[in-house]
Amino acid sequence: MYQQRTLDDPALAAARLTIDLILKGHEPHPALAMDRHWTLVAANNALSPLLAGVAEPELLRPPVNVLRLSLHPGGLAPAIVNFSQWRHHLLDRLQQQISAGGDPVLRALLLELRELPQPDGRAADHRSPIRDHGGIAVQLQLKTAAGVLSFLSMTTVFGTPVDITLSELAIESFFPADPATTEILARLMAGKATT
Repeated sequence: MYQQRTLDDPALAAARLTIDLILKGHEPHPALAMDRHWTLVAANNALSPLLAGVAEPELLRPPVNVLRLSLHPGGLAPAIVNFSQWRHHLLDRLQQQISAGGDPVLRALLLELRELPQPDGRAADHRSPIRDHGGIAVQLQLKTAAGVLSFLSMTTVFGTPVDITLSELAIESFFPADPATTEILARLMAGKATT
C-alpha cells in the first residue's frame, strides 16, 4: 500500500526540503536525521564541529551509522565524558527497538556494539546505571577543545507519513543542558571558537 524510496528520490523532494528546514531550524544546536537502522540521512551545520575529533575517517564515510560513530573508540567515544552511562542508554534504546520489531540488521548492530571496547581499552561495562533527568532524558557530556558540552537529546518521528522511507525516519535533536553549552554552541556557529 505504501511505497519505499530513498530520501533522494525526486518524489520526496518536498519531504527532504522539510527535513532540511527542521534541521536548520535547530541551529545553533546539533540535530540529525536517521533511518531505522541508525544510518545518518542528513544533519545540520552545528553537528560538524562536534565531529572534529573523530580519529577514524572511515566512520564518517557514508553510510554513517550514528551508533557506531558514537560508541566506537575511533569515533566519538573518547570524547564522551559519561561514556558508560551514554553507552548503556544507547544500547538500551537499540534493544527496545529490536524487541519491538525483531530487525536482524539491528540485532547484528547490537552484537557489534556490545563488543566494542571502552575508549581507554578496558572491557565495556554492561551494567552501567543510568542517571537521568526525571526519567525522560539522559545527559550527553562531550569533551571538545572549546570545553565540555552537555546535551539533552530528543527524538522526533513523523506521525502521518504515507511513504515507508518517511515513516522510518527520526530526527535526533541535541539541546544545551547548561548555560555554558549554550554559549559555546553560539560561538561555534558564529565561527569564533573551534572544537
